[in-house]
Amino acid sequence: MPLFFQQNINENTRLGIWHITEEEHFFLEKVPLQQDITHPHKRLQHLAGRFLLQYLFPGFPYHEMLIADSRKPYLPYDRYHFSISHCGDYAAAIVSETQRVGIDIEVPTARVQKIVPKFLHEEERRQLHRQVTEAGLATDNYQLPTLLWSAKEAAFKWWSFGSVDFSEDIRLQYFPFQEKGSISGYFNRVEERFPLVFHYQLFPGLCLVYTL
Repeated sequence: MPLFFQQNINENTRLGIWHITEEEHFFLEKVPLQQDITHPHKRLQHLAGRFLLQYLFPGFPYHEMLIADSRKPYLPYDRYHFSISHCGDYAAAIVSETQRVGIDIEVPTARVQKIVPKFLHEEERRQLHRQVTEAGLATDNYQLPTLLWSAKEAAFKWWSFGSVDFSEDIRLQYFPFQEKGSISGYFNRVEERFPLVFHYQLFPGLCLVYTL
């Protein structure tokens, strides 16, 4: 059973990461395929994410899940708040009985360097340069930009209503870069600002960020 990582954040909130090594039938014995997905690996990711929801909370009513216009899955009446992410051979989920949540996992690659100007505000790019210098990282390091991208993805999923400008609406404050920690930030919507804390952990070849 390849549970890669699990954390009980509090008595009402749990998260987990699953390393997908099983065949499709392993998941289909436990959860149904709720979307028409033709790509075999994307089907595996889809099934593993929903399997994790029930693994974390055995009473999770996956059969009641609906898909919003923003493509975010949700439950009527907010019986559980949850978020799912998958990347490569990993799927992650966070479930809470009381709080809105967002999670993202990423496999760091050099491709993130090309989109830094699209998702980081000019001030955040200056902070990134400072962090690279202070941490003694190579200027082409892609682990730190991947972490920042993952934090903004987690915020987007936390918001859940779509239509977000990553560079303007989600802002991250400076933080000391290490393998595990937190990032303070906020989400802007019209004239309202929502403060957020992004908790992160870096594993070999994988980045995890969640917020609640």
